[in-house]
Amino acid sequence: QVQLVESGGGSVQSGGSLRLSCAHSGYINSFYCMGWFRQAPGKEREGVASIDSDGLVMYADSVKGRFTISQDKGENTLYLQMNNLKPEETAMYYCAARIRAYGTRCEDYPSANFYTSWGQGTQVTVDA
Repeated sequence: QVQLVESGGGSVQSGGSLRLSCAHSGYINSFYCMGWFRQAPGKEREGVASIDSDGLVMYADSVKGRFTISQDKGENTLYLQMNNLKPEETAMYYCAARIRAYGTRCEDYPSANFYTSWGQGTQVTVDA
């Protein structure tokens, strides 16, 4: 079982930046997807970005060019750099992980229900 712990959330003004971190412990298979999701009150959890064990990244269209997902395998940490934040991006942000079958990519696991391990979330609030 993988344990995931997010940090780095907070309150920023519109146009500001935040860097989220997700420290993970426990065994992660050689083939995996890790991702960031967010959920605003009354809305479904949506994917923001993902990265696989080969370093291939994917982004939701709404964050392309503003958010960057990265990982430090030596430190067992996943990051999400968020720039030019918008008020509508106020949400709880979650880190998630899952094993991926050989030959698949994170795009084959497009939604939250494909992921098996979750952190507790970190709140991001963007003020207008």
